[in-house]
Amino acid sequence: MMNDMKPQKKIQLEPIVFHTFNTILLVILGVIMLYPLLNTLAISLNEGNDAIRGSIYLWPRKWTLKNFTTVLGMTDIYYGLITSVAKTLVGVVMNIFFTLMLAYAISRREYIFARPATLIFVLTMYFNAGLIPNYILMRDLSLINTFAVYWVPYVISAFNLIVIRTYIRSIPESLVESARIDGAGEFRILFRIITPLCIPTLATIALFVAVGSWNAWFDTMLYNTLNIRLTTLQYELKKMLDSAMQVFGASRPGGDSPGQMVSITLRAAATVITALPILIVYPFLQRYFVTGLTIGSVKE
Repeated sequence: MMNDMKPQKKIQLEPIVFHTFNTILLVILGVIMLYPLLNTLAISLNEGNDAIRGSIYLWPRKWTLKNFTTVLGMTDIYYGLITSVAKTLVGVVMNIFFTLMLAYAISRREYIFARPATLIFVLTMYFNAGLIPNYILMRDLSLINTFAVYWVPYVISAFNLIVIRTYIRSIPESLVESARIDGAGEFRILFRIITPLCIPTLATIALFVAVGSWNAWFDTMLYNTLNIRLTTLQYELKKMLDSAMQVFGASRPGGDSPGQMVSITLRAAATVITALPILIVYPFLQRYFVTGLTIGSVKE
């Protein structure tokens, strides 16, 4: 009878306390991060005149889609949407293509200039010529008021280059050697063998480049303010925010002007429109994040 009795497992309180505290903390952080987005969405779906009363938190008092139709009906927003989409797509494709080719070149141990080339690109991460020299360079290259200024200066990213090179070096060299024995050239090895194995890394970098390109507005203000057809959504949103602040500053003491209060809903609608594409794309690339962000720890 004594032998049949199984010893009871001791309940360890430390894991229970840790997971409970961790869960509560993550829930609180999630609510804090989601509230501004949900609040902006609620304001964008509320009538502009009703927004003067304030106290709109997570649910609109008076539903309307007029704010979105008004924003999408603006000519500048229409041009900005087209340019932002084209800028992001072209920027991602060009950056991934050229960075991948260069990363493959400097990842080859038989390439005698791999280390000096890597050092030169790493130095660009720490030293910058500055705003005025960059503007003069874009002017001398005839890129001012052109679409090319959105992607040509960013065709190679030093950080992305190091990340991809590190991942390529973690791939067994035997795969490349066997392909060369079978008669494959460097381009075939790169696009048929290396590229499919780098999909998690490329997807992660593509998302980073897409978010950076989509959210950028300073390059538009600096290079393409004279061409309305090359404006971007983020730059138009910035102009809308600036105009609202000017109206707010000109409003009478003791109260906000009606124009400024109505513009709150339009600003909220424009913010939702600019953030929506990234929110749609992110879930499809999220599963590559763990692999893509931990590649720096992989060494041969």
